[in-house]
Order: sequence, then C-alpha cells, then structure tokens
Amino acid sequence: MSWFVVLGTPFVILALGIALEVGTIVSSERGGFKVPPTNIFPLVSPQFLLVRIPLSSSEYGYSRPSSQSFVPVVIIVPLAFMWREIDWVPYILLWKGGSPAEESLLLDYIMLGPFLGLFRASKYKHRIVFWSSVTALATYFFQTFAGSIFQLRQKEQDYSISVTSIKDLGLIPDVNQLNAFVAAAGFAEAAVYQSLPDPPFISKGWAVAQFTLPTDPGLNGTVSINTTGIQTAINCENPVNTSLNTTNPNSFELTSQSVEGCTVNVTYDPIVSSIQFGVLPVSCPGSSTNITLQPVMFWFFHNKTDGSPEVKTVFCAPSIKAYNVIASVNLNDRSLANVAIENERVPSNNVTGDPLAGQAYNGVIFNNSTNPFIQGRSLATKSSVSGAIFRFASQMPGGPQSSFDLPNGFLDITSIVYTQHLSVVAKSIYFVDANATLPAKMTSLVPILWIDPFPAHILAWSLILVGFFGIVLQVLHQRERRKVPLTTPPGSIGAVVSLTARSGFGELLLPYDDEAALHRKLRGLTFRLDRRTGAIVADDVEIYDHILGADDATISLLERSRSRDQTISFASSTELASQAASGYPPWKTPYDR
Repeated sequence: MSWFVVLGTPFVILALGIALEVGTIVSSERGGFKVPPTNIFPLVSPQFLLVRIPLSSSEYGYSRPSSQSFVPVVIIVPLAFMWREIDWVPYILLWKGGSPAEESLLLDYIMLGPFLGLFRASKYKHRIVFWSSVTALATYFFQTFAGSIFQLRQKEQDYSISVTSIKDLGLIPDVNQLNAFVAAAGFAEAAVYQSLPDPPFISKGWAVAQFTLPTDPGLNGTVSINTTGIQTAINCENPVNTSLNTTNPNSFELTSQSVEGCTVNVTYDPIVSSIQFGVLPVSCPGSSTNITLQPVMFWFFHNKTDGSPEVKTVFCAPSIKAYNVIASVNLNDRSLANVAIENERVPSNNVTGDPLAGQAYNGVIFNNSTNPFIQGRSLATKSSVSGAIFRFASQMPGGPQSSFDLPNGFLDITSIVYTQHLSVVAKSIYFVDANATLPAKMTSLVPILWIDPFPAHILAWSLILVGFFGIVLQVLHQRERRKVPLTTPPGSIGAVVSLTARSGFGELLLPYDDEAALHRKLRGLTFRLDRRTGAIVADDVEIYDHILGADDATISLLERSRSRDQTISFASSTELASQAASGYPPWKTPYDR
C-alpha cells in the first residue's frame, strides 16, 4: 500500500482540524461569513447542509432523533477509515512468529469494535491497536460537536442609498370634505374589531412624511431617513366630578366637569337603548371658538346587571408638534419602527403657521354642513370613534362592566383608540404631495454563517490531535505491514482459505466447530507466516494420524523441529506422483529470490 493511501486519511483529518480552527478565528473576528440571501440550491436547504435541526412527528404522537447536517457528517466520516486498517494486525503478529491462537487466528478486532478492542489490545500489549482504538472512540464524540458548530444568523449591515420623499408638511386643501376623518375613524374601528397594528409610517402617535422604499423582495431590515414628523398628544384625563340626574325616566341628564373646570352637560333618553355613547365639544375659557379645534368629552352609558344606570366620561385636549426626525421604517411591511427627534426647526407652513398655528384638529367634532354627504361623514366619524372605544371595552375580560368598575378603565381605552385615530388623521391631512430625493441609510438583515467558538475549538483541536497521532500510527503500522507477504488483502473467504488450505493444522478443525471448540482445539499452539510461501503454519505440532506427503514443501509448511531425514512419510507413491503432476507443493514461490 502506497504512502499516499496510508497517510491520506490522517492528513485530511489534520487539515480539517487546522482549517476549522482558522475558520473559527476568522468567524469570531469578522462576525461570521456572508451567505447568499436566497438559497442557491433549490432542492437542498441551508439547514440540511450546515445546521442540525430537531425533527418532530407530532402528528404521530412521538419525536424522532435530530437530523444530521451534511457538512459535519463529511468532517466525521473519514475518521472511520482509520479503524479499518487494524484487520492487518493478526497477520503482522503471525509474521513475527510464535503467536498464540488467541492473539492471531482467533483474534477479530473488526468484530470487537473500537470499545471492546481497546481492552483486548491493552491485554495483549498491541500498542498500535490500542491507540488506534482510542482515536476511533474519539470520533464518536465528534458528532455532537460537529452538529452544533455551524449556525445561520441574521446580521445588520448598513448601506447608503437614496429614496424619494413623496410627502411634505402642509395642510391638504380639501380638509373640510372630511374624507380623511371618516377614513381614519373607519380604520380605528376596524383595528379594534380585527386587532390591527398601526398602518405604514404611523406609530404610537407619530406620523412621518411618506417616502418610497426599496422593492427587493429579499430585503429584510429598515430604512432610516431625515424627514418631518408630526407627534400627536391626546392629553386625556378623567373628570373631577360626574353626576347623573335620573329624575325624569325619559330624559337623563349627565353633568361632568374637567380638571380645568370646564363643564359639559348631556341629555339622553335611556329608554332608547341600554347602551349609549357619544362625543361632545368642550368649551373652556381661552379655547378656540372653532369647534373642530376644541377639546372634546367622550361619554359612555349602560345599565349594570342590577338595572341601575352607570356613566363614564373622558376629557381630551389633542395637540400636535412638528419635528425634524430620523424615521426608521421596516422594509418588509413599511411599519414605522422608530422615530428619533433631531430638532424643532421646521420651516413655517400652514400647519405650524396660519391658519392652524400649530393647533390640532380634534378629529371628531365638525361644523354643521348643508351638504348631506359631508354631514353624513361628520356623524359617521363621531359615531365610529366613540363606538370603537365602547367596543374595545366590551372585548375586555368581564365585558364593559370591568372598564366601568376600573377608575382608569375608559381613560386607558380612549387613549389607545383616540391616539390611533388622530395619528391616521395627521398622516392624511398634515402632509401634502411633494417630490424630493433624500439620502438614507438602509440597515438590512443579511444571513451569515457563524461558527460557534466553543464546540468549534474543541472539535478543531481534537481533529488536529487525532490527525497527528493518526499519521504516527499509520507510519508505524505501514513499516510493520509491508513485511507481511500477502498477495491478497485479508477479508474474503478465498483469501483466508488460500492461507490455510495446505497448512496441516486445519485437520484439527471441523466445519461445525463453535467458538469454544475452536479455542479448545487451538489452545497451546503457536502460529506464524511461512517466510517462503506466506501460508499460516503451526509451530512444533505433533504428527497427525492423517497428513499429506512429507516432502520438502510439506515439511516447510509444517515447520517441524525435526530435520528432513528424521521425518517419517505416511504418504503413498501415488499421492506424491499426483502432487508432482498438479504442481503442488510449490517448489518455487513468488517470495523466493
């Protein structure tokens, strides 16, 4: 066997260990290795190639073992080949001669395997086999580390790009048509019913100028841009005093007073419905005379389980503020991820200046209109927002009664629904069409291949050590193995028969002998390989009752201690003639020089 074949496996193991150690160091320094954002192998997933993933079969009611990824298995498989070379060990011992049957003919390291072979090699002081067993056993522990060294992670990576801003700060000209208000109220109501998140470019009271986003479907990250944002504050609070006059069973009168001392009266017929709600303007000293810019009061009425009436009110005074901000928008759903205030130096416009002068529309109270469509939108907006608040309370555990019982029950719900409504309104009415190219930073989540340092270092150094010792073992083993005169590698039945067919001691054995019988019959005998023929022969055995011709070749095969002239021939002349005619015994072998 050539040195290239002998040292190929341990050199590959050593190289894998060094490569893994270098790769681990580079991975730690660079934060991983870039991989394509899309799978380049349509039929094979990256998880199959690199990552060990657990498999479960819940539909069958049991769990299966974890699957093994391809690359770690490729690292481990070559190690198994080191163990396959120890099937030569008994022949090496036979070549040295004087080998008992237990250490040669009856010794099967392949069947024992590396674990049991370790103890047998220690017993017989077969050092090469012992250390080969140690390296083979080490490979079983490598699988755990190999299955966990690779991870696919998401890493943020920044790019400088340009985006087109399609909105700028300004009051839309058709604000009095109330289309934006009724649409925002409808969204707020739908959000309560369907648990919808904030729409694009809106988040938690913020509305920013809309801009275009990259459309690459493989992108997963955010785009940050310097733009203009409107922050809406609803400033809601509980009343300081609320009373309900039920003297007239057909007309209840609700009176509620705000913290600022503003009083609002509501008269309604309790017979019409056991559940009623609405919103009214709050006229306070110093407030705007325009009811669309005034504070508002939401009120809610229902009958308790005992039939007694109960009311709640919430006062809100919305306000807006314009800022220069850094807005971050998610690429996958265009949701507003974050808003960071830079400054308040916003150019003057008809939102921060005349006619609004920074005042906010309350979004639910409007002037009466002779246009039935506009008037219908006004009524729908008021009904939708207050109705969405009451619907939210009804969806709470315990129904609306739980919100009536809590001191801040309706205050908290009103803050959520009203903030979302006014944020959508702000995006619709405080920004006008514009077109400008602005610099932006795109932070994209890209997949990377990460090598976990802890298992990788252990596996790498284990591979290096196994590879190094494997080279030493293979060199020592090769030196001993090359002396063995075998024309056919051991393993096949034919190869074994060719080595023992004419050795003589086979007459002791029968086809139906079990393992115990073989040990019993061969106990006390020593064996070796004949230096001329390469056959397995027994040392110093007694003459059997039936044996082949005692010519020179047979004496050489049996290797008796007696000299040729002392040997007694039991063979007939007919047998000797037949052997001579057939070319046996082999007077000249391939090993004779």
